[in-house]
Amino acid sequence: MSDPWAFDAEVWLAEGGSWAFVTVPAEVDDDIRVLAGPRSGFGSVRVEVVLGATTWRTSVFPDKARGFVLPLKQQVRRAEEVDVGDRVRLRLRLVQP
Repeated sequence: MSDPWAFDAEVWLAEGGSWAFVTVPAEVDDDIRVLAGPRSGFGSVRVEVVLGATTWRTSVFPDKARGFVLPLKQQVRRAEEVDVGDRVRLRLRLVQP
């Protein structure tokens, strides 16, 4: 695994959907693109994320308008009492296959 990045980001809801995301900051996005190497079919990159007391593994996904975006599962949002529009502090690190 890589060294973690820590950043604050606002939780937003996907247009017309129920999926909540945060946008990975540009400087972290750039690092991920350099360090991740070859990516899967959708261009996703496996990561481990920490939000409050909750740690989980997921993927960040490229978005043409925003760079990489990170989905926040409803289970995590409930556990950490996070809503759309909240700013959250996250730690993120790459998970090597």
